[in-house]
Amino acid sequence: METRTVVAEFIGTAMLVLFGVGSLVLAGDYINALGISLAFGFTLIAIAFAFGRISGCHVNPAVTLGVLLARRIDIRTAVQYWVAQFVGAIVGAAILFLLANQVPRLQTAGAFGSNGYGGRSPVGMGAGGAFLAEVLLTFLLVFVFLTVTHAVPMVGAEPVPVGLAYAAANLIGIPLTWASVNPARSFGPAIFAGGDALGQLWLFIVAPLVGGVLAAVVHRFTHQHPAGRAEQEEAHPPPATGPWGRMRGGHRPEAGGPETKGPETKGPEAA
Repeated sequence: METRTVVAEFIGTAMLVLFGVGSLVLAGDYINALGISLAFGFTLIAIAFAFGRISGCHVNPAVTLGVLLARRIDIRTAVQYWVAQFVGAIVGAAILFLLANQVPRLQTAGAFGSNGYGGRSPVGMGAGGAFLAEVLLTFLLVFVFLTVTHAVPMVGAEPVPVGLAYAAANLIGIPLTWASVNPARSFGPAIFAGGDALGQLWLFIVAPLVGGVLAAVVHRFTHQHPAGRAEQEEAHPPPATGPWGRMRGGHRPEAGGPETKGPETKGPEAA
């Protein structure tokens, strides 16, 4: 099972980078921000239906961190997921790089679907604004993921709201930072873009992880806390005796009532 889950995270992340970032690199001039956002969202929904029952289809280190803090997986599994996700992102970006080089006059150096702030932001957003935007957008994605899923596997219609949240995050984030919301998604393309893309990569690793932590904390108070209290009450039911040691029914345990000594004997035989 561990091998299957790791392979699922590897392939899923590679597919997300290949088709999601590929929509930006290869078709961005034709489909614009709306089309790119839908491509990311639809790709996530598709691979979640394919791999959700195997690994939960995190394909995002920030999501894995949120699931870890929600205590659905252990640290060993989280580390395996992170390694698979980053390696998958590199492989997906490498395949996309080979494909992009087959397109005449397509520039890949310094760009290649990488994220950026300052001069590399479409609206010129600075580092502080980019950090805040990535934290908030990742919070949306991870919070929705934790809310609609209740265990490690992603089953039923759960991929749909997660994919819609991812599309919404990209729709807002593309004009600001080219929308990371996923450290692995930023890492793979930045390696092949080089230059300033690598110099600014730290923000698009740290900020989504902070957003994942924030989502896990909020989710714990809004969803896990009442359930945790109910589980504690079920594990430790109230005592059978009421105030002053009386049993329910009005008799003390030591008073020899019917609760402790069985049916009461009446008549001469009692003597």
